[in-house]
Amino acid sequence: MNKGYSQEILDGIKERFPGVEIKIHSPRRTYLKINRDKVYELAKYLFKELGCRLSIATGIDTRDGLEIIYHFSYDPAGTYYNIKTVVPKDEPKIKSLADFLPAANWIEREIHELLGVDFVGHPNLIPLLTAEDWPEGTYPLRRDYE
Repeated sequence: MNKGYSQEILDGIKERFPGVEIKIHSPRRTYLKINRDKVYELAKYLFKELGCRLSIATGIDTRDGLEIIYHFSYDPAGTYYNIKTVVPKDEPKIKSLADFLPAANWIEREIHELLGVDFVGHPNLIPLLTAEDWPEGTYPLRRDYE
């Protein structure tokens, strides 16, 4: 029976990404908090080198900024490695993962549309969910939305 997270994987992440904060939430879920400028490289490492797959991404407007979490599943162990970052509301930009990870395409579009995060390099950030006449610059999942 697998115990969940792998210390060997976590050690490799720490060595390769020295600024990462690792929080083991449970034996099957680990959070990897990192600066937004390093998310792309960490995601690529999880996907290309460790064989993790992107399950989904989430975004939320917090008091600290716009939090984005990419949830990666490591299927051989039944665990999740969640890349967590915060982008400031006054500069809501982060590099898109869509160029190497097609599964990120639609969820980044949704987060862009609903929270206003600009995924730099994304091939197509046109809206998916809001009406065609939805006011530009108005994001329904922001705390200040009325």
